[in-house]
Amino acid sequence: MFESVQSLIAEHKAVQEELSDPAVHADAARAKRVNRRYAELSRIVAAHDAWAAASDDLEAARELAGEDEAFAAEVPVLEEQVAATAEKLRRLLIPRDPDDARDVIMEIKAGEGGAESALFAADLLRMYIQYAASKGWKTELLERNESDLGGYKDVQVAIKGSSSDPAQGVWAHLKYEGGVHRVQRVPATESQGRIHTSTTGVLVFPEVDEPEEVQIDPNDLRIDVYRSSGPGGQSVNTTDSAVRITHIPTGIVVSMQNEKSQLQNREAGMRVLRARLLAKQQEELDAAASDARRSQIRGMDRSERIRTYNFPENRIADHRTGYKAYNLDQVMDGALGPIVESAITTDEEARLAALGGD
Repeated sequence: MFESVQSLIAEHKAVQEELSDPAVHADAARAKRVNRRYAELSRIVAAHDAWAAASDDLEAARELAGEDEAFAAEVPVLEEQVAATAEKLRRLLIPRDPDDARDVIMEIKAGEGGAESALFAADLLRMYIQYAASKGWKTELLERNESDLGGYKDVQVAIKGSSSDPAQGVWAHLKYEGGVHRVQRVPATESQGRIHTSTTGVLVFPEVDEPEEVQIDPNDLRIDVYRSSGPGGQSVNTTDSAVRITHIPTGIVVSMQNEKSQLQNREAGMRVLRARLLAKQQEELDAAASDARRSQIRGMDRSERIRTYNFPENRIADHRTGYKAYNLDQVMDGALGPIVESAITTDEEARLAALGGD
């Protein structure tokens, strides 16, 4: 059982030796890749050691059970330990998304519902920022297009993690958030107390670690500069600091006006463009991959309604995993962990099934 782990144990030892080479740490990008792989393999090695130890203890207890009742009593407990450690190891052996350790760029866009949708976009942004803070992640507001009532027609935020372990990565946790989020509540603008249903879209992109990862030909870019403006078209800048970058081959357009400097807006725009191009490349690979490798609940259909936030009932429901709870007030304050874990578990179970369970 788990014969394939031996090659991973050997790789773990080789990577450990590689990390002792000063030349690795002289190259920041290489060091990051090696550290990520080491963290991932370390979890597998630790899980294998735990399973092997439990298996040895069980075998010894069975051999001595006929001579000592104390050992016989330990057998059922040890059998449960072996099963639990085997299941943990099996899940760790599921082919992991290569982007799991990456940071992310998230875009939240108002959808159906006008002003109420824009207000909910602001609520979602706050929810994700609070969740990121609870994980020890850092957030950076890249761009925002405010609505007249204080919400956001469109807002982009970068979320950066602090761990080299892919299982603790920002993308590993937030990649399932992409899709349509539906809200049911009485809008602040509703005078008769009627419940309205609105939608807000969320896009999540893995951020590029190094610019060299995604090659962009400068000749493929059209860069326009213009004067930034605030809600309702009110001018907030007297210089042409806003930047619009168009990637001609793909038609991807990124606009930035959050910063007062044209250079800063251009740099932020290129970060978003690289992230979108990386995501596009990954989607093409996913489309060509086997069902076992493709995420089972994170599809490419960004119009999919993934979750409902029902404020009158204080209810949160994820339509892909079946998760439901009546603590929406806490979720909106950043208590997103159980919902994220339900997505991770559902995806793992589907991938295990596709792999035949072993």
